[in-house]
Amino acid sequence: MIEENDWIHDGEKKMEHVKVLSMEAEKGRWVLVILGLLINLCLGSIYSWSVFVGPLTDFFTNNLGQVVTASEILMPFSVFLAFFAIAMPLTGKYIDILGPKKTTILGGVLTGLGWLMASMVDSVQMLYLVYGVIGGLGVGIAYGVPVAVAARWFPDKRGVAVGLTLLGFGFSALVTANIAGFLIGSFGVMDTFRIFGVAFILLIVLLALPLSFPPADWRPRGWDPDAGARKAAVEHTWDFMIRTRSFYALWFCYFIGCLAGLMAISIAKPVGTEIVGIESALSIALVGFFAIFNGGGRPVFGGLTDRLNPRNTAILSFVLIALSSLFMWQFPSVIVYILAFAILWGCLGGWLAIAPTTTARFYGTSDPRCYGIVFLAYGAGAIAGPQLAGFIKTTTGTYLGVFPFVMIFAIVGMIVAALLLHPVEEKA
Repeated sequence: MIEENDWIHDGEKKMEHVKVLSMEAEKGRWVLVILGLLINLCLGSIYSWSVFVGPLTDFFTNNLGQVVTASEILMPFSVFLAFFAIAMPLTGKYIDILGPKKTTILGGVLTGLGWLMASMVDSVQMLYLVYGVIGGLGVGIAYGVPVAVAARWFPDKRGVAVGLTLLGFGFSALVTANIAGFLIGSFGVMDTFRIFGVAFILLIVLLALPLSFPPADWRPRGWDPDAGARKAAVEHTWDFMIRTRSFYALWFCYFIGCLAGLMAISIAKPVGTEIVGIESALSIALVGFFAIFNGGGRPVFGGLTDRLNPRNTAILSFVLIALSSLFMWQFPSVIVYILAFAILWGCLGGWLAIAPTTTARFYGTSDPRCYGIVFLAYGAGAIAGPQLAGFIKTTTGTYLGVFPFVMIFAIVGMIVAALLLHPVEEKA
């Protein structure tokens, strides 16, 4: 919530004193980051899906007499994330029209309805529709808003602000996986869907009320971008973006990072119990532990993207992905599992900061559709990663064969980043 006042004219230079929640904007803008973090904490509950895999399989098998495969029970996760990604570019232009508050409320209500209606399904196919499509669209509508708010309020610290905002999405499983595990054990899987749905509607609507954009000419007091930053701040539209080589390099690298990370998220619990022999309760706790790395990867890699260039940060992430996949493939054990999945979750969080920060650096922030189109790579990774894992599990009886594929993809990602991930001056 902005209070615009105290216009000061200094020759041709016009500065505006802006307050956010009755605080000076330079301080109040951090509250908006915290609100965005909490909103993403609700939206990121999808990352707890592996906790639902076993109970849902038991529910459809024992309660409804339906046989479901590993691919089928992972499909709601993939559909949810795919529609999440599809909604991003479609929603981008409406963020400015409706404003951040209304857009987030709309997305939050749909997200909650997706969870709520999931509690009423009688087949896994209906779960694809109500949870996957409706819930996924809701997250896609709301997700881009805190990112856009942070990017516009923090031209001076964009990577850190965006990373902190997205921290909630990554940390979500730390909170929601343990809550889901408790609720499923106490009330059953379907009542857990119902409780989550009501809670998300209430929380997201309340948290969205103060969200706002700064005035068009506002900038942090005392901040004067140098010549390089001014050059980087040149604004481009989505149709310019898709004509550059850097866009395709960024899109492909983002796809690889998401494929690896979302695969790890979707199968974290069953890999722990089935391959390395961890007890079920501990595997649920470890999902929350991995979420710390997923959340922490966002400000860490966002900050690295600010300090280094996007190419070097991308290469670093792929080196980590390749090494963790190699060790998990060749030396599966409890210690390797914990380390490898912490890295894979952390690099996914990293890419959810690298990609928007790089998009803003290369193409500006005035056209939200730019990152929406880039974000389609997340949706592609959401389909490819979990479905690859489900296919390999169904055909081989184990998830272990996933990891050499991920390692090869990461090596290809290193090459693409090194050769093609450059600023937009190098146009296709």
